[in-house]
Amino acid sequence: MPDFSTLSRDELLKLLDVYAKNWLAHDGSWFLALEEQFGLETAIEMDIRSWERFSVAEAKRIMKTFDIPEGGGLEALERALKYRLYAAVNEQATRWTEDGALEFRMVECRVQSTRRRKGLADFPCKAVGLVEYSRFASTIDPRIKTECVFCPPDPVGEAYCAWRFTLEDQ
Repeated sequence: MPDFSTLSRDELLKLLDVYAKNWLAHDGSWFLALEEQFGLETAIEMDIRSWERFSVAEAKRIMKTFDIPEGGGLEALERALKYRLYAAVNEQATRWTEDGALEFRMVECRVQSTRRRKGLADFPCKAVGLVEYSRFASTIDPRIKTECVFCPPDPVGEAYCAWRFTLEDQ
């Protein structure tokens, strides 16, 4: 393991950026290999199965590391979203709606912007996102319900995707 104590703050931030981009590149490489071998439908199915597991593990690690209590509601979810690995490579934003819901938007998505730069259509990630965001949110608090506002293949606008989280009364 590298001796992180010898790195400056700037070097640590650069390393975090490299690690996050490398993770995303590996995720994309894994997906493309599946797609090439088995087709898009199977690759998406496997991606969904992977995110079912990873989203829970990521949420639990974030909760433990940053002392975010289970059952902490939408406030805990808003805090946890800021620590996701995606937050290191994508511009994201949250806002509270008048009815008390939390909306999360992926303002800049590295995956989609790369595809657009290469002249490719947006990746249809809605099915994967539904699993990813609902599993992450329900790990933070089982009362949280997740709804997709829009996500490719839906038409997108000021953001690449948007998700709405509400707290179900129990």
